[in-house]
Amino acid sequence: VPYALTQASRARGGAGALAGNHVVLELEPGGAHVVLAHLREGSLRARPGDLVTAGQPLAECGNSGNSTQPHVHVQAMDSADPFTARGLPLAFRGHRSWPRDGGPPVVVPLGVPAEGAVVEPV
Repeated sequence: VPYALTQASRARGGAGALAGNHVVLELEPGGAHVVLAHLREGSLRARPGDLVTAGQPLAECGNSGNSTQPHVHVQAMDSADPFTARGLPLAFRGHRSWPRDGGPPVVVPLGVPAEGAVVEPV
């Protein structure tokens, strides 16, 4: 219960209070966006307006914002505002996926991971 009671105040603090150190990537003008959140403070390597490419390091894994342990939150959405955007499916190329049920990992050439799966690049 105490955790739930803090969420409204974090939301009032804006995206930074929830996402911490984060970056929003515009995939095409007026189209889909991807947010990378909970990044390590001071690790961002891109600035607003920079053109970035696949494979380019953008930041380091962290636990800034509303996070209890280091991880990178990746979210595809239909606009740049995470409070009003709708989520979109996000496919990963060349990844290993561990299913939520604890089954063996599977190498996936291209696909959307199952809900709760843990993924890593191959």
